[in-house]
Amino acid sequence: MTAQTEKARSGKKEFIGTVKSDKMEKSIVVSIETLALHPLYKKYVKRSKKVKAHDEKNEAKTGDRVRVIECRPISKEKCWKLVEIIERAR
Repeated sequence: MTAQTEKARSGKKEFIGTVKSDKMEKSIVVSIETLALHPLYKKYVKRSKKVKAHDEKNEAKTGDRVRVIECRPISKEKCWKLVEIIERAR
């Protein structure tokens, strides 16, 4: 099974974003940017949203590109998990 079919079967959302903060213990703040079509002007607009994700080993640092996946609520605001670090910050 490929990762794409595995994701489709689980039904969980998965996004790629940039780590904005890693100051918490076992948590990171990830900024997710998406493109949305404006309903009136029909132009693509960047929408960004910040989510808190669980980082068990404290391995992600500020500026890294990471993949996060939806999971059960871990705390009041944290319901995402770090899957992998795609690219390290320079």
